[in-house]
Amino acid sequence: MNNSDMEMSESLDRFREKKKIPKVIENEVLKALSFYPELQSVPIDFVFKQNIKKSVMQAQPKIETMFSSRKNWAYQINISALFKLTKTAIPIHQIPEDILVGWIGHELGHIMDYHNRSIFGMVRFGFGYLFSTKYIQQAEKTADTFAVTHGLAFYIIETKNFILNHAELPERYKQKIARLYLSPDDIVEQVRLLEAQKPAL
Repeated sequence: MNNSDMEMSESLDRFREKKKIPKVIENEVLKALSFYPELQSVPIDFVFKQNIKKSVMQAQPKIETMFSSRKNWAYQINISALFKLTKTAIPIHQIPEDILVGWIGHELGHIMDYHNRSIFGMVRFGFGYLFSTKYIQQAEKTADTFAVTHGLAFYIIETKNFILNHAELPERYKQKIARLYLSPDDIVEQVRLLEAQKPAL
């Protein structure tokens, strides 16, 4: 490890607070977390799962923690251990680093959204996500918007392009992503609007 790598590792260390992270994706998770200083003291477990229905990653609150003060709420991000392609599968940690950072950054956007809600708001969110396509679209847009406003636009665009242009990903999955999530062009437009809102120096 060279000096710049050591400095980067040390600067990311503070984002380990109250986090449980599998070693093989530690660098990508800490890098994504570094864009969300508000989540530094929020407990989040990153957990490998063998099968997540229709998803690669999934952010959710730990229900048992939600009956106390919001500052004590904890969360879990489930991560599929295998990235499934049409004819094969690869370990998720073998996906390029920038793609993983973008994917995790999106899920952390969901946690930012959850952490701003009341328990009743979270119940409404759960029902909406289960039964309304429009609600899912809005929830995914909100997560992407949190990611973009926190500086992750490059990574989010890389992740979306990786999914939409991947020759070996199932077409049904790509269609779902195109239908429910912001497109790379939408993200670029969000960045343009954010830049336009910045005060001139």
